[in-house]
Amino acid sequence: MSKRIEGVVARLHDLHPRLIDLSLDRLHELLEKLDHPERRLPQVIHVAGTNGKGSTCAFLRAMAEASGLRTHVFISPHLVRFNERIRIAGALVTDSALADALEHVENINAGAPITVFEMITAVALHLFAETPSDLCILEVGLGGRFDATNVIASPAACAITSISMDHREFLGDNIAAIAYEKAGILKPNIPCTVGVQEKMARDVILSHAEKIGASVLLRDRDWSITPTSTGLRYTDNTGTFELPSPSLLGAYQLDNAGIAITALRAARDKIPMSAIATGLTQAEWPARLQCLTGKLKSLLPDHWELYLDGGHNPGAGIVLAEQLRAWSDRPLHLIVGMKQAKDSVEFLRPMLPYATTLWAIAEPGQHLALPVEAIIAASGNIARPGPTAQAALRAIPKDGPPARVLICGSLYLAGEILKQN
Repeated sequence: MSKRIEGVVARLHDLHPRLIDLSLDRLHELLEKLDHPERRLPQVIHVAGTNGKGSTCAFLRAMAEASGLRTHVFISPHLVRFNERIRIAGALVTDSALADALEHVENINAGAPITVFEMITAVALHLFAETPSDLCILEVGLGGRFDATNVIASPAACAITSISMDHREFLGDNIAAIAYEKAGILKPNIPCTVGVQEKMARDVILSHAEKIGASVLLRDRDWSITPTSTGLRYTDNTGTFELPSPSLLGAYQLDNAGIAITALRAARDKIPMSAIATGLTQAEWPARLQCLTGKLKSLLPDHWELYLDGGHNPGAGIVLAEQLRAWSDRPLHLIVGMKQAKDSVEFLRPMLPYATTLWAIAEPGQHLALPVEAIIAASGNIARPGPTAQAALRAIPKDGPPARVLICGSLYLAGEILKQN
């Protein structure tokens, strides 16, 4: 991060309201001073959910760009560089452009209380409004109803990915409450694509959609996606299409791919299936079962595999466990580092049966890292102290057959791992 960007972000922390009132009033006031950039955007696809939002946005971008659409993207958080959050018409925002926009919006805000995420959202919308484009993909930061990205009054389409327990302190302590917050992005007469959900979450979304007059495109009712021997089969009300396998690993990515296909076709019905096929195979999303081949991999024997995943909540633990079960052909070593306040017990529980060894780590510089001792306790004292990724990689027993290693538990951890690799 450049010193100019660091300086603005540091000053923004001083403006953070002492009491988070979960409203959009502060951002609406700032956007009015900026001449409403949120009203000067191309078609918007708005994506909420607990798990899979980023992957769905990656599929959306890849498919849109494969069809020739200039595409803005706003995601969070970043892993290594702040610039990862904002992509303008196909290219990551440059340091100079981001610094200029941050300073401009900071001056317009004139010291008024505002959160960092609200300010960054305003900066992204300002940059997007100033650059011609065909499509804008916005990923919700937290929840949906009061998330800063929910200032878009009339998106072309919305999407809700898998919902599970996370951010209880803000969104509620049960699935129904969390689903209600996610469903807050729905708008009257706007299509919303919904993937696989627990019954309670699905019922809340459908009830809210009916109440406000939003249309829902529900998996296995309005569209379906299934694996085949050669890729996948996608079906909606226009027909059935044979498509290649997604580039992103994991059975759960099938749902994210289907959500992206359905949402994009709802927003832009002329997207050719050939572009969708190309996008499926070209989507990239770091730290989602990403195969690492650099410096950290060199600490393992030849023919071993090293993967990185930012999954960090109970829902992510379940889908990662499904992948670990599919990886039963090799021993599996888990290296886990988590963020404080996350449900580490429930995250680890489904994965424990598949781990040959389990290592607890906390990287230097890892934001709000859960202490190694707490991760060991959450594992039922099965985990061994790393206490860092490199130390754990060196300590893993290597006298058996080729094995796999998965580093997981936190997006902040993932960022630190990518910096080392």
